[in-house]
Amino acid sequence: MKVVVDEDRCCGHSTCATLCPEVFTLSDDGFAVVTVDEVPAEFERVVHEAVSNCPERAISEL
Repeated sequence: MKVVVDEDRCCGHSTCATLCPEVFTLSDDGFAVVTVDEVPAEFERVVHEAVSNCPERAISEL
């Protein structure tokens, strides 16, 4: 699975990076960045959690 962050919607709450630092990090400006091309299977469940807990709905699974 792939995951993307809509840079225009992300407000830097960092919920995703807190839940799954193996897939998300924060840019120097404090906004979410995806660090992998494909989400490893062992992190799919927590990425789903990050998607559903994003206050701005800025994360999408592809």
